[in-house]
Amino acid sequence: MSSRPLHRPRTGLRAAVTAIVVAIGSVAALVLTSPGAQAQTEICEKFGTTTVGNYIAQNNAWGTDQPQCISVTGSGFTVTQAEGSVPTSGAPKSYPSVFLGCHYTNCSPGTNLPQQVSAIGSAPTDISYTYVDNAVYNASYDIWLDPTPKTDGVNQLEIMIWLNRVGPIQPIGSQTGTADVGGQQWEVWTGNNGSNEVISFVAPSALSSYSFDVMNFVDEAIARGMATQDWYLTSIQAGFEPWENGAGLAVNSFSASVN
Repeated sequence: MSSRPLHRPRTGLRAAVTAIVVAIGSVAALVLTSPGAQAQTEICEKFGTTTVGNYIAQNNAWGTDQPQCISVTGSGFTVTQAEGSVPTSGAPKSYPSVFLGCHYTNCSPGTNLPQQVSAIGSAPTDISYTYVDNAVYNASYDIWLDPTPKTDGVNQLEIMIWLNRVGPIQPIGSQTGTADVGGQQWEVWTGNNGSNEVISFVAPSALSSYSFDVMNFVDEAIARGMATQDWYLTSIQAGFEPWENGAGLAVNSFSASVN
């Protein structure tokens, strides 16, 4: 692609609407699919969230006013509506996702994040995805670090792990090398989105599931001079960044912990 996306001014935008989000709160409707079936929570509010066990699922349609809804179960979520599109030369329209830790003062139940990197032995995580073909998107982890134990606002470093990308999109900045991390080979991209530094690890081919230790990627970022052991891990997030459409994308299951 000839011009890069300005891939995540969403942090700044979300900061501007934090007061509105707090005032509105999470909007979710409980939908029982059938007798004996697991209850599902339908979220269509732009910044609506709900608790999923030890995690929080968020609709997070930060970059669009078009309708977007997710149906959340006890193990993940499905994007049920994702209207409209944004230019692929710019930022994505949303980040429907599930996370462990703290994001804009919203902390998952009982989390031990933020946690200083030097105090973390491991941070195992596991995910399973369902992909679609009729959309432009990435399937990605978003891992946030900051020099302080921050629970609100923008963190200084964003580590992205792209397990899949469909369409003419690319991470922030430019490719600056490759790396073998977590048993996989990755393209490594680095840049700045105007609010924070970003390092992205991009899989050469789609991974529909992946189990790994988040700290392997944190250590790689530290080795490249983008953070130190004194910084804090604040959240581990996983979901999708769609530019066009996105209905049918799903996180089938997600787990994460910090030891």
